[in-house]
Amino acid sequence: MRPAPWFTIEKFRMSNMGPVGSRYGAFRIPYEHKHLLHVIVSDGPLWEHVSATLPNRCPNWNEMCFLKDLFWNDEEAVMQLHPPKSQYVNHHPHCLHLWRPLEEVIPLPPLMFV
Repeated sequence: MRPAPWFTIEKFRMSNMGPVGSRYGAFRIPYEHKHLLHVIVSDGPLWEHVSATLPNRCPNWNEMCFLKDLFWNDEEAVMQLHPPKSQYVNHHPHCLHLWRPLEEVIPLPPLMFV
């Protein structure tokens, strides 16, 4: 994840949710002057995480790519995750998540399959 502070998005921060200088927080980030993405950021001991919601629908691919580019460097792989049904949690019907483990590298398929 890019180091904080994030000068391009700090003006959109709604609240801090962690220690001073941490990347934890809630943001309302405009996307293409069309609407506001409601974003929560955390970087726990094992994972970096960004969640995004919109009031009436899930964020689309381009919106999630926009957030990936805001919070991570170009060469960092992040993932959306579909957990087993027994571990599925849904607190908001229009929320998607980006995850990056801190202690492992995300395995990627061969380029010819992507």
